[in-house]
Amino acid sequence: MIHIDEALTPADFTSLLQQFWELSAQKIRLIDQHYDPAKGSPVFTVQGRYTTRGWTEWTQGFQFGSAILQFDATGDAEFLERGRARTVEVMAPHVSHIGVHDHGFNNVSTYGNLLRLMHEGRTEAVEWEKNFYELALKISGAVQAGRWTVTKTGGFIHSFNGPHSLFVDTIRSCRAVVLSHSLGHVYQAEGDARINLLERALQHMKATADYSVFYGEGRDSYDLWGRTAHESVFNTKDGNFRCPNSQQGYSGFTTWTRGLAWAMCGFAEQLEYLQTIDDNELQPFGGREAVEDFCLKAVTATCDFFIEHTPVDGVPYWDTGAPGLVRLGDYLDHPAEPFNEAEPVDSSAAAIGAQGLLRLGKYLTEKGRNEAGNRYWQAGLTVLNTLFREPYLSTDPNHQGLLLHSIYHRPNGWDYVPAGSAIPYGESSMWGDYHIREVALYLQRIIRNEPYYTFFGALQ
Repeated sequence: MIHIDEALTPADFTSLLQQFWELSAQKIRLIDQHYDPAKGSPVFTVQGRYTTRGWTEWTQGFQFGSAILQFDATGDAEFLERGRARTVEVMAPHVSHIGVHDHGFNNVSTYGNLLRLMHEGRTEAVEWEKNFYELALKISGAVQAGRWTVTKTGGFIHSFNGPHSLFVDTIRSCRAVVLSHSLGHVYQAEGDARINLLERALQHMKATADYSVFYGEGRDSYDLWGRTAHESVFNTKDGNFRCPNSQQGYSGFTTWTRGLAWAMCGFAEQLEYLQTIDDNELQPFGGREAVEDFCLKAVTATCDFFIEHTPVDGVPYWDTGAPGLVRLGDYLDHPAEPFNEAEPVDSSAAAIGAQGLLRLGKYLTEKGRNEAGNRYWQAGLTVLNTLFREPYLSTDPNHQGLLLHSIYHRPNGWDYVPAGSAIPYGESSMWGDYHIREVALYLQRIIRNEPYYTFFGALQ
């Protein structure tokens, strides 16, 4: 269980963040200098150098989005120009990609961040450029919403596995759909039938809350408050839910911690986004109270599970049911050990989850629930106090990664295992590096009393 440090304050991270952004700049330059883009999107490092791994192209937005975040945090125009140019040159195929559920990852991280910076006055307000970013986000959200499976109780955006497959990951990628809606996009099908993008987003959120998250209510023998399943499988002929499953976790009845973290962060920021929606828009879908209640229940449960099932320093192992954990003894009562001989940790899950903890904490505090809000907020700071230091922060000038000890696909054996080790460790991932930058920017803006960082800042 995480030992929450109640004494930490955002200001305590000032010097850590300065070092962090200096290292971050080095890593971005290293990748630009040495990575061959002809190989495809960089995914994770092998012996400190980024390489690719064909599955789907879901990480390129993180690469260029990282440069945009670097500019946001430091004001260094070199990174703005790099991120802007690469977005224009490379990202268009991701906008119209009908084969993936990752539009919020690729396109909100690039077009969305660029549009947000323009609205904040950080970049020049050029009308055609603004329209260009808006159009990309409108189409991206509509294309993602087109991956639609109807169920007995509504529907969901299905994963690249096919129409039967609901991934917990997609709750964070749902940002693309709600941005498209709020930018006023009209999504049409045969006969010019209009499809409400907000309705699709809310139905997907509800399906994720109902089927990807467990609440200790007896769904199966392993039903615990806040546990998540990576994949939920449906019968596409009758729309019925069939079973939990996992692609990247150990099993459908254990919790893959990066999937857990996606739910934590995704539901937290959707709760924030809902504050921008008029009550009348939510009325056809049960009303504000009903919608916010299921989102709050899901994010609270998942954040509680993360706190309870993560070692004291805030870095989880890759799956809470991984079979080798039994060899580590009382591993939850000690700091995570990335160099053990049984099971790897996943720092990327910690980086993503920390943002969910902080956002939930702030949300609850603003609702007057100070005690609960403080618990999640301080838990988020506790996680970051670990990640912004070695052995998780990569200080080696030759290593292209920023956040060490990230895991991609343990069951498939894709992660690099050093000679003499039984497990992978010491490597980075493009999503881990992006999300540690994102939560660093989030915290820095809090410290500096700058505009609160949200994905829907692109709407202002």
